[in-house]
Amino acid sequence: MGVSKVNKLKDFIHELCPNGVEYKKLADCCVLEKGNTPIQKAIPGEFPLVVTTEERKSCNTYQFDNPTVCIPLVSSRGHGVASLNRLYYQEGKFALGNILCGVTPINSDELSAKFLFYYLNHKKDTLIVPLMRGGANVSLTVDSLRNIKIPVPPISVQEELVYILDKFEALSFELTAELAARKKQYKYYRDSLFRFDDKYVEWTTLDQISKNCDRQRKPVTKDKRVAGKYPYYGASGIVDYVDDYIFDGDYLLVSEDGANLLARSTPIAFSISGKNWVNNHAHVLKFDSEELRRYVETYLNSVDLSKYISGAAQPKLNKDNLNRIPIPVLNSEEMRYMVNVLDQFDALCHSNSEGLPAEIEARQKQYEFYCDKLLTFKQLP
Repeated sequence: MGVSKVNKLKDFIHELCPNGVEYKKLADCCVLEKGNTPIQKAIPGEFPLVVTTEERKSCNTYQFDNPTVCIPLVSSRGHGVASLNRLYYQEGKFALGNILCGVTPINSDELSAKFLFYYLNHKKDTLIVPLMRGGANVSLTVDSLRNIKIPVPPISVQEELVYILDKFEALSFELTAELAARKKQYKYYRDSLFRFDDKYVEWTTLDQISKNCDRQRKPVTKDKRVAGKYPYYGASGIVDYVDDYIFDGDYLLVSEDGANLLARSTPIAFSISGKNWVNNHAHVLKFDSEELRRYVETYLNSVDLSKYISGAAQPKLNKDNLNRIPIPVLNSEEMRYMVNVLDQFDALCHSNSEGLPAEIEARQKQYEFYCDKLLTFKQLP
């Protein structure tokens, strides 16, 4: 979506409403209606049932038959404001969960529901969040939403703006779908590369190919750390920066404890270099070569290690179990090839500085920038 298209729309807005646009209360231009379908009692059927999660549900009756903006009224338990921060847009015949409010324009020739959705969704932090009440479980009332004021530019302006923002949404969806496909592809190649035939591959253990440096680790409580330039590592990465170091060189850290050992939402093995400090929540391994260290890092992050982890409430990978993990032995060229292939996929799927995540983040920032420009209207005096 080019800048010229956005600038043309700004010129169009200025041409049609040079002195500003009228602002109206939601109650004056929309019907606000609370959902009447208890989610737990809904009977599955042919009509979509809008709820406050991504889960798809259905209902055998419908409540709405026009394009509508759906606003959550009650937060998910324990999630506070964050779970009220998403609005939904729905067309056609649908049912609405009884913890949401449907906002439907009275006259679609005057106010576009999709425009209303984009406006309220972008401005929710200033228009909707201040109306929320409560602590851990916050809520809204339908009456509190009625007095929200919204701009009502000419319908032709609304339709052009919706066209532009729909394009951004479509592009974001395409990138997100591609990222999901690439992650599946990454998992397929990773699993294929690490599927070995015991007839042709020898196996070893970490204590045979690395030096365990755990004895050098030294935990320091937060109140006793002195701020400095050296990274202080824990089970999942950098925890702090301190004024001294106990390691200097290239090492592989492997999580010793923590829920992530089972969840695997972030790598449990990660390479570090230079001067640093490591506490007692990560094993410290030293290898003879970079190829071997990176290969083991990639391997440990790719295979299921659950049988070597003890404890459910407080998962732990102790030193003895770490040393029991079998490692397939490859030559330097084979290790380098596998690491390079998976590094490329990993960067494409997970890097915040390159690849698809970076592209998605850039598009989101661009989207927010244009929303700020296009959804800000001067009010008529």
